[in-house]
Amino acid sequence: MRSGKVFQEGPRAATPGTERILLVGSSGGHLAQLMSLRPWWSAHERAWVTFPTEDAKSNLEAETDVSWAFSPTTRNIPNLLRNAWLAYLVIRRFLPTVVVSTGAGSAFPFFVAARALGIATVYIEVFDRVESPTLTGRLCRPFSDLMLVQWRDQLGLYPDAQLLGRLL
Repeated sequence: MRSGKVFQEGPRAATPGTERILLVGSSGGHLAQLMSLRPWWSAHERAWVTFPTEDAKSNLEAETDVSWAFSPTTRNIPNLLRNAWLAYLVIRRFLPTVVVSTGAGSAFPFFVAARALGIATVYIEVFDRVESPTLTGRLCRPFSDLMLVQWRDQLGLYPDAQLLGRLL
């Protein structure tokens, strides 16, 4: 399951003054929340990682750099390993300055790889979990340089998080 330019030759250098954003998220609501950040990411070089669902293909059809993650991710060790390898390949090729995710399962290997390579990471907790942290939020938090939440009540779940506000 490959798409985009994951296997093109050699890494590209960043254009001065721009971020190179790697946006990682499951399809559906996770992707919709990342799409809502368009005013920010549209001004920068970017690459995407998500699942190859119909909504993702439709939402990202105009994007030139899309890689398809392996699913399912919940309690699936073979796909965790496949996504870890995908994270290595995509990060090595795209050379992001920041990895941004709203979860879910595919985010974790990208955050681990980014942290190991000294790349900044931003995790945005989803808007529909207010009373308890998500599993992905708990897993990615130690590898996150910035933890953002969408509700004031979520600040209690992640004491060092910053309030972003609702994306949807």
